[in-house]
Amino acid sequence: MFEIAIIGGGPAGGSAALFTSKAGKRTLVIDNGKSVTKRAWIENHYGVAEITGPDLVEIGRKQSEKFGAEWVEAEVTDVKKTDNGFEIVTEKGRYEAKQLIIATGMLTKIAETLGLKVKAGTEPRVKQIIETDGQGRTSMEGVWAAGVAAGTSVHTIITAGDGANVAINVLSEMNGERYVDHDVLKSSK
Repeated sequence: MFEIAIIGGGPAGGSAALFTSKAGKRTLVIDNGKSVTKRAWIENHYGVAEITGPDLVEIGRKQSEKFGAEWVEAEVTDVKKTDNGFEIVTEKGRYEAKQLIIATGMLTKIAETLGLKVKAGTEPRVKQIIETDGQGRTSMEGVWAAGVAAGTSVHTIITAGDGANVAINVLSEMNGERYVDHDVLKSSK
């Protein structure tokens, strides 16, 4: 069983996976490869002069895999609440996780399948979003939402930041204390 499963591997899901896997949590990312970021050219991402969306997503994937995140390329067909967490069904198999982060961009089908509260979207072309408490918690215990699916701006820098923020909130709740991850420069000798 995974401690955390993330549905969606764009900037929000990938960033969440980076934080949860670096924190030592067994993390699964299920991505269908249809992120709108995969069609983007980006020149407004702080610290990056310019990058293609596919390259940004691939770098994020590799960062999280470095810390142990597992990625599955598949379409989620069903999600069910279980006694121990959640069962996520794809055409490639079934997976179990204690916590679930939904980072599906403009798509809220999974949220509707679970019976989560949704509301009208505020961004252009985003019809509806998952209702959260501002920290990423949804109307169902153990289910979190991040990025565009949770109502943040469609810009990659903002969705990535929201994915990290939600991951920190999940980790804090799981650990029973505020989670902080600060790296420091390694001295060169």
